[in-house]
Amino acid sequence: MSTILDGSKLSKTIIKKIKTRVSSLSKQPGLAVILVGLDPASHTYVNLKQKACEEVGIAFKKITYPNSVSEKTIIDKITELNHDKNTHGVLVQLPLPNQNVDLIISHINPKKDVDGFHKDNLQKLRENKPSMAPAVALGIIKLICSSGVDLVNKKAVIVSSKLFAEPIEILLKELKVDSFVINYKEENFAEKIKTADIVITAIGKPGLINESMLKNSSIVIDVGTTKVNGKILGDVVINQDNNNTLFITPVPGGVGPMTVAMLLINVLKAYQLQI
Repeated sequence: MSTILDGSKLSKTIIKKIKTRVSSLSKQPGLAVILVGLDPASHTYVNLKQKACEEVGIAFKKITYPNSVSEKTIIDKITELNHDKNTHGVLVQLPLPNQNVDLIISHINPKKDVDGFHKDNLQKLRENKPSMAPAVALGIIKLICSSGVDLVNKKAVIVSSKLFAEPIEILLKELKVDSFVINYKEENFAEKIKTADIVITAIGKPGLINESMLKNSSIVIDVGTTKVNGKILGDVVINQDNNNTLFITPVPGGVGPMTVAMLLINVLKAYQLQI
């Protein structure tokens, strides 16, 4: 039978510790989230972040704009938040409707970049210097480690864009895990998946990977989320009662809750950099 890597359960343990930590601080940490447009998924994610912040005692500020907002308006707000001593973390909820993401992210103070997407933070991560790593990458690594498997010299395959994969590859390397990125459309896709001890997929294509493609005892981190007939589905479909002894994250309840928990840790880290 497969072992579930329960992100909801693990995140609750982390959030409990964060709440204790926040209660001992001399000043309340603050997170500001900029939300553009009416995308239902984005609004859901921001609401989850707000709820988590309220639970642990982090001040939460939500700034909303219509789809048509200019890049200058967003950048001006970011500049204002960069100078606000009560705001320790600044996050622009992605994706944006049509604004230039790189331009906008580049204006966030790297010390307040709790999403870890600023080019300076990514460069520091590449150079193994202290930096703000993306919360989703940190959540994925935490879930992999929660399996209890000895990771040294293991092989990981990441099915995603290069941009999404890069921080994960760097963090895996620190654990002495070799990794490479593949495109789900390339030849011998199934054979390449079969070689991996760890499979991380973030495509948003239900049923992309099935249990026949997975190595016995592999660790599967499913970041893909697609709504089909009102139900959220991941990229991986397996029979939970199989004898493959897989470690696998559920969808929902896997990477999502862990990403929120690691975001809160990044807010605390940003707070410590500034206080």
